[in-house]
Amino acid sequence: MSRFQVKKVAVLGAGVMGAQIAAHLVNVKVPVVLFDLPAKEGAKNGIVTRAVDNLKKLKPAPLGVAEDAALIQQANYEEHMDLLKECDLVIEAIAERMDWKLDLYQKIAPHVAPHAIVASNTSGLSITQLSEALPDAIKPRFCGIHFFNPPRYMALVELINTPTTEARYLDALEAFVTSTLGKGVVRAKDSPNFIANRVGIAGMLATMKEVENFGLSYDVVDDLTGKKLGRASSGTFRTADVVGLDTMAHVIKTLQDTLSIETDPFYASFATPEVLKTLLDMGHLGQKTKAGFFKKVGRDVLRFDLASKDYVPAGQKADEVYARMLKKPAAERLKLLRNAEGAQGQFLWAILRNSFHYAAVHLASIADNARDVDFCMRWGFGMKQGPFELWQEAGWLEVAQMVQEDIDAGKALCKAPLPEWVFKGPVAERGGVHQPEGSFNPTTGQFVPPRSLPVYARQHFPESVLGANAPSAKTAGTTLFEDESIRLWTLDEQVLIASIKTKMHAIGGGVIEGLLKAQAMAEERYQGLVVWSPDEMFSAGADLQSMLPAFMMGGAKAVEGAEAELQKAMLALRYSNVPVVSAIRGIALGGGCELAIYSSKRVAAMESYIGLVEVGVGLVPGAGGLTYIARRAAENMQLSTSKDVLPFLTEGFTAAAMAKVGTSALESRKLGYLLESDVVVAHKDELLFVAINEAKAMFASGYRAPHKRLFPVAGRSGIATIKAQLVNMRDGGFISAHDFHIASLIAGVVCGGEVDAGTLVSEEYLMALERKAFCSLLDHPKTQERIMGMLSTGKPVRN
Repeated sequence: MSRFQVKKVAVLGAGVMGAQIAAHLVNVKVPVVLFDLPAKEGAKNGIVTRAVDNLKKLKPAPLGVAEDAALIQQANYEEHMDLLKECDLVIEAIAERMDWKLDLYQKIAPHVAPHAIVASNTSGLSITQLSEALPDAIKPRFCGIHFFNPPRYMALVELINTPTTEARYLDALEAFVTSTLGKGVVRAKDSPNFIANRVGIAGMLATMKEVENFGLSYDVVDDLTGKKLGRASSGTFRTADVVGLDTMAHVIKTLQDTLSIETDPFYASFATPEVLKTLLDMGHLGQKTKAGFFKKVGRDVLRFDLASKDYVPAGQKADEVYARMLKKPAAERLKLLRNAEGAQGQFLWAILRNSFHYAAVHLASIADNARDVDFCMRWGFGMKQGPFELWQEAGWLEVAQMVQEDIDAGKALCKAPLPEWVFKGPVAERGGVHQPEGSFNPTTGQFVPPRSLPVYARQHFPESVLGANAPSAKTAGTTLFEDESIRLWTLDEQVLIASIKTKMHAIGGGVIEGLLKAQAMAEERYQGLVVWSPDEMFSAGADLQSMLPAFMMGGAKAVEGAEAELQKAMLALRYSNVPVVSAIRGIALGGGCELAIYSSKRVAAMESYIGLVEVGVGLVPGAGGLTYIARRAAENMQLSTSKDVLPFLTEGFTAAAMAKVGTSALESRKLGYLLESDVVVAHKDELLFVAINEAKAMFASGYRAPHKRLFPVAGRSGIATIKAQLVNMRDGGFISAHDFHIASLIAGVVCGGEVDAGTLVSEEYLMALERKAFCSLLDHPKTQERIMGMLSTGKPVRN
């Protein structure tokens, strides 16, 4: 089969999910047409227009850049059905009503292209039953494609086949969803609510039941079931608000309507909780209506109180003893919780026990293997570990025995025993469901390896489960140099990789020495250098903590030498004779941003947050960031007919002076920290693959470092113009006197100091101005307050 190309996608339904799926398609450069019913009044596309306008207001932002909402083509079913013929993929995302969906399928069927895949974003209705409304010609190309809310940020997409779905179409769709959309794909069985919602919503219902049993408040429960438990920071009830209480009610109703006590022994626990019924009756649907389990009034967060049917102050925290328990190793943690005397500890054990019990009983009916369940809970519900991973880490048979004892004692949600495979056979013998050769499939009794589609060759270090013993990026390949700050290594003997190891990948002396060593090694015998680290961030910036001893002993002058070395290192990377590619994911702030912009090229994951934020600690960017802004302004001016550099400087100056951070790779490009020639990668696990290939391609095309050139600056007249605006902001109370001082110093550097407009300067000249401004601020008491505040609390001080 030739490569399945998705040139255009149709999304049917402009509700919360449909509109956000369309937004994410725009983020990854896939043309999309968004359909809905014709409006009864006004313009026929009114429903879609309102949905697209709302995308610009939603938080978290579904669009990488809000203006890209204009790229969503708007359509309605009355006037634009012919547009479907142009689409290679049709995603249906209308309300969870089987009759509505079946009616829509009959209407669209004659207009669907003969090669197009049709997929439903239902969160739990039977895919096989939905397919029955389609003609035989479309059935082989029909499946379920279940995104999670919000679709830009949630990694999981479940694909669900019917008995008539052809494997080649499902494989093609998996490749597209993985590489183009950047998602983690799990193939789910066509059972009610599939995998993630079946386990996750059952878990939320069980949690609500245990909340009633133990008499805990929603804020305390969210504190217990958030980051402390290794789950999404939003906890249980805030997550429900984000998902939408109406959506949650639909999923619960699917469980209630499609299951019974005969098909699910936990059925009795699926009753809609009284508090959920009450909130729905009141029209409080969560985040979308600004009230659910929680409600924000001004700066205050309130929680719903069922007894009074009103909101009361929230903010209660869990007892600290349980936070300490949750930091213990898994085996000790579970035993401590099981034996806890307090209600909060007993509650935690109960919800963990229930999750183990439910996942084990239903594994065979909902999933191909245990890995799929764990990935679903990690990618769809924000857990650090799935239920089987935690169970296995804590000791398989020991935990199984504790769970079974609770079942026998009537403490569990139902009397169904754990399946026989838990205690007998290969899982019991080998201590868990996850092994190096694969994860357990209870139907075949075998350990099943991950699928090996060609798209996964693009992931050098794909996510894996505990027990799989997958290669670790921290030890893989050939190590050429390693210390406490950096590891230099190679996967293929062709491209050198530098992985920063410091806390938050802070850039101190050790990292700088390591990067210079890497650049020299790469020039000597490699095709290029890639700066990449295997965890969640690129770099949080310069290591202020490591500068403190020198500053305390010798003042700002003692730091100036280290700052000069940092600047020299940036220039060494910029003028390296082999390409230096920064592979960015997560935050690249301050010095991390400067490391990126001084590389030959950047390859950035979609979720990259890039910016010069030194103003937050009372400093100016000091490792070449302001020099970069001035140089790029001059380069952009030279591409135009203008001879005035100041208008091209405005965006960069504002970004640095206001410490603006791009909230996506796309917005970071808009701020100037990524160029149009830089590559944005949707899937985080493809970042290293793409970066290595970019370095090789640049080398193969005869890469040479750019010439060192002088460039014009705005000079003293530019400084005066900017400062006049700053005076207005200070006098209007928008910025403090110290903010004014810092911004004035930034203006002085980016404009090139007290020189005439158009004066040609070098990067080294501007870097000297940067150092002077940086060091002068170090001696300023207000800056010292900001630095100490950040180091002690992690939060910026406004003074």
